[in-house]
Amino acid sequence: MSYYIGKKTSLGFAEAVEKVTEELQKEGFGVITEIDVKETFKKKLDLDFRPYIILGACNPHYAHQALELDDKIGALLPCNFIVQKTDEGSEVFAMNPQYTMSKLLGDGIEEIAEAITVKVQNVLDRI
Repeated sequence: MSYYIGKKTSLGFAEAVEKVTEELQKEGFGVITEIDVKETFKKKLDLDFRPYIILGACNPHYAHQALELDDKIGALLPCNFIVQKTDEGSEVFAMNPQYTMSKLLGDGIEEIAEAITVKVQNVLDRI
């Protein structure tokens, strides 16, 4: 098991970002942050970089449940999804909640982590 899950797609970069956002909404997530890494590197470092976006997604229901179990879990929120341009289309990856949360927090969070992982995988499966 890896700390991330994802897939490659033939979708263009902008189309992949739009599709990820739509699919997140279907699973009860909202995109609450968006970091354009390419733009940031150009502005701050004067470096050219491939199109790469980090979408910070949150499902309020699961965020609340997790925070009730461990008030420090906010350090792992929101769930980040990355979309990056490739020669063949795009790649979409996200943190694997089940792996990350269980490694860091142990057994008490397993049920929530598993439920979130199912939703994240549902998003990826529909891209």
